[in-house]
Amino acid sequence: MPSGSLAAPLLSRLLALLLILLLAGCGHEWNDPYPAAERGRNILYAGFSERPKHLDPVQSYTEDEITFTGQVYEPPLQYHYLKRPYTLIPLTSEAVPVPRYFDEQGRELPAAAPAAAIARSVYQVRIRPGIRYQPHPALATDDAGEPAYAHLDEQALRGIDGIADFPRTGTRELVADDYIYEIKRLAHPRLHSPIFSLMAERIVGLRELGAALHEEAKRLPPGAWLDLDRFVLSGVERVDRYTYRITIRGKYPQFVYWLAMPFFAPIPREVDRFFNQPGMAAKNLTLDWYPVGTGPYMLTQNNPNSRMVLERNPNFHGERYPCHGEPGDEEAGLLADCGKPLPFIDQAIYSREKESIPYWNKFLQGYYDASGISSDSFDQAVRLGVGGDIQLSDEMRERGIRLLTSVRMSIFYMGFNMLDPVVGGLAEQSTKLRQALSIAIDQEEFISIFMNGRGIPATSPLPPGIFGHLEGEAGNNPVVYDWLDGRAQRKTISEARKLLADAGWPNGRHVRTGEPLVLYLDTTSGGMGEKSRLDWLTRQFARLDIQLVVRSTDFNRFQEKVRKGAVQLYYLGWNADYPDPENFLFLLAGSEGKVARSGENASNYANPEFDRLFEQMKNMDSEGQRAVDRLAVIRQAVAVLQHDAPWIFGFHPTSYTLSHVWLRNRKPAEVGHNTLKYQRIDVAERERLRAQWNRPVVWPLAVVGLLLIAVVVPAALAYRRRERSRAA
Repeated sequence: MPSGSLAAPLLSRLLALLLILLLAGCGHEWNDPYPAAERGRNILYAGFSERPKHLDPVQSYTEDEITFTGQVYEPPLQYHYLKRPYTLIPLTSEAVPVPRYFDEQGRELPAAAPAAAIARSVYQVRIRPGIRYQPHPALATDDAGEPAYAHLDEQALRGIDGIADFPRTGTRELVADDYIYEIKRLAHPRLHSPIFSLMAERIVGLRELGAALHEEAKRLPPGAWLDLDRFVLSGVERVDRYTYRITIRGKYPQFVYWLAMPFFAPIPREVDRFFNQPGMAAKNLTLDWYPVGTGPYMLTQNNPNSRMVLERNPNFHGERYPCHGEPGDEEAGLLADCGKPLPFIDQAIYSREKESIPYWNKFLQGYYDASGISSDSFDQAVRLGVGGDIQLSDEMRERGIRLLTSVRMSIFYMGFNMLDPVVGGLAEQSTKLRQALSIAIDQEEFISIFMNGRGIPATSPLPPGIFGHLEGEAGNNPVVYDWLDGRAQRKTISEARKLLADAGWPNGRHVRTGEPLVLYLDTTSGGMGEKSRLDWLTRQFARLDIQLVVRSTDFNRFQEKVRKGAVQLYYLGWNADYPDPENFLFLLAGSEGKVARSGENASNYANPEFDRLFEQMKNMDSEGQRAVDRLAVIRQAVAVLQHDAPWIFGFHPTSYTLSHVWLRNRKPAEVGHNTLKYQRIDVAERERLRAQWNRPVVWPLAVVGLLLIAVVVPAALAYRRRERSRAA
């Protein structure tokens, strides 16, 4: 090619490149993190930060896990999505079971019989016929009707890396035996269910089953399948194909709440057998990795370091969106889908986001449908109104983003070890020491500084939403707060100092020896911001001239020290398992002492008066006149706790959640976790707003292109002239 022809092709290429850049600006947004095949589909996009450890319902017990297990497994009962207070309704059962009571001689007792007379409570559960499991290879059969994958080994598993690699799937009807099998799994010695000890105290025969299975497991080779159908559980009986009975020791009204938790979801025997074949665990082909259920969704992808996917279960038995809720639900648009079939969403894709900032930015771009609010983004998302109320920022309102807030049914607290010679015991001096510290540690300041105001100070163990929690003056803690001008006001530090002096530690020194008061707080190694929180806490103690020594350790070591009572002060929290005051007050029952009974009472608190009131309260009903009587007993029990101060009642956290305008039917739920089926997405609106918010800005590229042409073309022309002159 002659040298003189160089400039024209180069100029043509530059112009073509500039044209391509300009035309690209007319297409789809460039920063879309999802494949083009997903555009316009009915998919919910969410993120998660902590990988779930257990998806087997016998072991799973955390919020990170129930995000997935709650959509797959179906226990007999569920909570009404909209009603508050939380109300149990049937899920797979035909009705909420009402217990029948029997005495020691087996004679049936009336419903109003005193708890002391009740030796057994019997719950009979009837399952609705026709419910079927999701498609799964564990339920597949061959041409002869036999299980297709009942005799697998490592050779047969070659080329099988996930559940989707099995060519055959199958299903079958849900039956009562599946629920019985799962209850037996609570006693499995290799599964270590976190609720086995609690349920063994309640379900007749469960402890004995655990002992029998433990002995059988020792006789079997390591990893061999333990067929639970070979063992009898005396307290759980099959009545017919769809009906089973559970017998409980004594009276335990709270047991019905457990029937709404995944621990009591069905597991077919053949599924357990399928996953316990040789070579399966090595490929993560386990029930702990791939849940199997009858719920509206099934987990089709499990890569907990990157992406987890729930897809609509084609065999779902069907359900309708509720038509009734609580006041305000209709105005909030929560009844617009009344009676429509569930679920609405076809697929939910969860991407792991280890850092909060990338999650937040993707939410603002519309690539996540909902988001929490981290401390880093709090000021960008919300602001304080004139009256001190939280409002969305102008930027959020302009995007149509909604804010949902709810006080969580949780409590965070600092506990005293009541076995400790300095801070423990019920003597007047040690009690006044604990009361002084309860006043000095300013929970309002902590919530303001470290939680952006997202919480309310606790005055008892009972959070809002739990029967027995009282607002206003009736719920005030008179040990810590004065009630002035219609609101609670924390007592002054001088009042705390007086209590400390009465306790024998004036100005933080022993009244006789003059030695300084040094207290020890055991805590787990924290993450970002932990040092500043502990520095703040040290200053709070210093207000009383008390030295605080923080002993930080790993979680396992911390748990061991708590079990042995080798702590003085400690920090813990508790989330509601079910919406009943017993689930919080039992944390301070003498029968639950950590050292004496290996229970959940980490403070080892034991006051006979509180224990008497607790035993009386836990078996009472919360309806009608009995509710009035129960509330009176709860108030007495709480007053004992406020005086004894075995905890420094910390705070109940407030949950702040943002959602885009296209995500409908969102309502905070603290104990009902199978909520994905109720949510709906306006896909067209999401596509429109995503495109609007992420429109490519191409004019800088055009400017750069023109500058490039302006520089390159003259150079090319000069080069052409020089070459021609040389040729001449």
